Amino acid sequence: MFKRILIANRGEIACRIIKTARRMGIETVAVYSEADRDALHVEMADDAVLIGPPAAAESYLLADKIIEACRKTGAEAVHPGYGFLSERESFPRDLAKAGIVFIGPNAGAIAAMGDKIESKKAAAKAKVSTVPGHLGVIEDDKQAVKIADEIGYPVMIKASAGGGGKGMRIAHSKAEVAEGFNLAKAEAKASFGDDRVFIEKFIVDPRHIEIQVLGDKHGNVIYLGERECSIQRRNQKVIEEAPSPLLDEATRRAMGEQAVALAKAVNYDSAGTVEFVAGQDKSFYFLEMNTRLQVEHPVTELITGIDLVEQMIRVAAGEKLALTQKDVTLTGWAVESRVYAEDPFRNFLPSIGRLVKYRPPEESSANGITVRNDTGVQEGGEISIYYDPMIAKLVTHAPSRAAAIEAQGQALDAFYIDGIRHNIPFLSALMHHPRWREGKLSTGFIAEEFPKGFSSRAPEGEAARRLAAIAAAVDHVFGERKRQISGQMIGRPVTRQHRRAVWLDREEIGLDIVRNEEGAIVVRFVGADGKAGNPHTLVSSWVPGQPVWHGTLDGVSLAAQVRPAANGIRIAHQGYEVLANVYTDTEAEAARLMPVGTNADTGKKLLCPMPGLVVSIAVTEGQEVKAGEALAVVEAMKMQNVLRAERDGTVKKIHAAPGATLAVDALILEFA
Repeated sequence: MFKRILIANRGEIACRIIKTARRMGIETVAVYSEADRDALHVEMADDAVLIGPPAAAESYLLADKIIEACRKTGAEAVHPGYGFLSERESFPRDLAKAGIVFIGPNAGAIAAMGDKIESKKAAAKAKVSTVPGHLGVIEDDKQAVKIADEIGYPVMIKASAGGGGKGMRIAHSKAEVAEGFNLAKAEAKASFGDDRVFIEKFIVDPRHIEIQVLGDKHGNVIYLGERECSIQRRNQKVIEEAPSPLLDEATRRAMGEQAVALAKAVNYDSAGTVEFVAGQDKSFYFLEMNTRLQVEHPVTELITGIDLVEQMIRVAAGEKLALTQKDVTLTGWAVESRVYAEDPFRNFLPSIGRLVKYRPPEESSANGITVRNDTGVQEGGEISIYYDPMIAKLVTHAPSRAAAIEAQGQALDAFYIDGIRHNIPFLSALMHHPRWREGKLSTGFIAEEFPKGFSSRAPEGEAARRLAAIAAAVDHVFGERKRQISGQMIGRPVTRQHRRAVWLDREEIGLDIVRNEEGAIVVRFVGADGKAGNPHTLVSSWVPGQPVWHGTLDGVSLAAQVRPAANGIRIAHQGYEVLANVYTDTEAEAARLMPVGTNADTGKKLLCPMPGLVVSIAVTEGQEVKAGEALAVVEAMKMQNVLRAERDGTVKKIHAAPGATLAVDALILEFA
């Protein structure tokens, strides 16, 4: 077994690998760019080496810098994680020449499967069912349109060396093919240094299901069940689960055996994933093979009890797999949410900055429920513009799918982040979406259920009453604390009114609130007749200063994020984010007389929706534009975002030029 390994990666996956290596008694070496000097993976590793400037192309993507770091620190092997050099065929060859072991598949397997075009050819040769498409390299947008016309719309344009949703576009028309082809090539070049793309038929209403395979250097290959990754946005996975609610045992076995046959055909000898696109009728087609550890590997680990990083390390050291196929059993259900630094209320645009507060839910395993948080950040750390916007992967495991989803929802409600925008409100809302809970999934789920994007929702009914009760309970505790302040003047005893008016934004809910003899807070909602209804009991040990309220409401466990505000709190729970003002009757009377403020109209301006680099400006001053027409392209976190006109108009003045780096809400152009 290795004594010391180097992790050629950063962020949460580097931290994840370090944890397993530490448990195995193996020393670790981290590498870092100048932007990651204070990163968590650098702090966790036994040793760390600076390898270059912030840009990945000048640091994490340079194999010679990695090899030099190995020589400097005495690392015997390299784990590449995912992304960066993990699927570059030349990397294991370069390591081998330097006498360093690659913790991953052999270079031949990467060459056969890592390239999406070549992998489809290999799959077709192995008689694996594949999606109709053109597997050759496409020279220009005219050829792309011709091929798309032959295949039939819609089509998928994909980067050959791609992954993580980069360099991928769905096109429904000739115009979308031409535009998508050029954008996919540009993203592929920027992210992977390889601008080749191919086109295939896009299966309507598909599901994304993948099989985890594991091989050794002695010819043994097994599969570890499946993961469903159908909840995607812009072709990037958002939520994953294992197993899939679609598959039965016969389909699972058929997909698994096909994945193993394909892996054996290319002498696969590590952890890898064979991805399939599946129809609602359980038909399936080979999509691609990822010759590396997957982002979503934790859900497989939790339902199988197998540490995939440990298996990769043991296999790389020459050990035989200790497991056979019949040893693999799937227990319970696991759900993973990807927590990203992006603003769901502004079309998921990237958010960068300092993590002023970072308080994830506590990792635990009790009463059949496991909560796991794989992260690469810590409080006070910086979310950089240079890398992927992932903050953490929150994973829950339970005996059933419903229980795993419930646990995930509560864990998300308890995940507190300040300083940047993040997608936790969206993830939390998804956990309570009826279609998700029923398992009626497709890769179009988010586009279909949120056609206008995700926006702030006004809580109604039970959700509104629940938020009002928590807000009133928090305000009540604040009031009790204030009356305990020492040095107050002696005078007439203060008798506190029981009646409160809770405003959720402008929606008013009346209630009575008291603390009973057992120490619990009791709330009674007031009806239209002014009479208080049935009692609802809240039990919590929350004290002012804690960012998350944990407790029970009528015996049901709840968590809500609470931030102090004037006369109340800003509360986030189950995807709702509202300002809850808690008033006495007298205060409420005055509040009702206050005018409602309105935001200034910015409809005549195009503002930069996130910090980023202006790649191009598509219009000129004086030009007339139609709604939906492209105005500019801004790049952030390796993604190119097309900014379009929201209405017809004439460009009055352009304020930004290509190559400019803009802050969020910076003015790009204005209309007449």
